[in-house]
Amino acid sequence: MSILDHNALSAIMTGATHVLDMGGKQAFLYYEDERRAHMLLPDGTRRHGEWRLTAEGYEVDWQGGPSAAWKLDRRAGGIDYLDTTGTARGRLARIEFGDSAGLAA
Repeated sequence: MSILDHNALSAIMTGATHVLDMGGKQAFLYYEDERRAHMLLPDGTRRHGEWRLTAEGYEVDWQGGPSAAWKLDRRAGGIDYLDTTGTARGRLARIEFGDSAGLAA
C-alpha cells in the first residue's frame, strides 16, 4: 500500500478527468479546479460539488448528496480509490486532461 500524498494528488487531479473502473462499469470524476468537482456514476447519477486536498487524500461535498473522504492507493497494477474504511471502491482506469466527459456543463 502506498497512499498518494498531497503533492502527487495535486498533479494528477486538478484539471483532469479520472475514469474509474467500478466492477466493469465506468464512473467519471472531473476535478475542474482546486475547488469544483463533477461526477457521473455508472447508473447515470450526476453530481457537482466542492472538493479539497488533505494530507493523504481529499474530501468532497456533493450538492444534494453525501460528503466523503477518499484516499488514492498505488498498488501493484494500478491506483485504487479507497473509502474511509480502506475499502477499494474503484480502480483508476485512466486520466484524461480537461473535461473529457463533459461533466461541467
